[in-house]
Amino acid sequence: MLDDLPPFLTVEQAGRALQLGRSKTYELTVEWEATEGRSGLAFVRLGHQKRVPRAALERFIDETLPPTAA
Repeated sequence: MLDDLPPFLTVEQAGRALQLGRSKTYELTVEWEATEGRSGLAFVRLGHQKRVPRAALERFIDETLPPTAA
């Protein structure tokens, strides 16, 4: 599913992929910036716009989901 996404997503696109609202997704980017990358959703600035790299979205999902029992 994530392979179909563009390399850089708007915050709104990232939120849709995560099934989160726009405000919560922006909150996660603010958290990432405030914690210097220790938590939250990573992003890059392209001009004045925030973009979430697809790889960062994949990392966020991997780190957020609990490990599955084997």
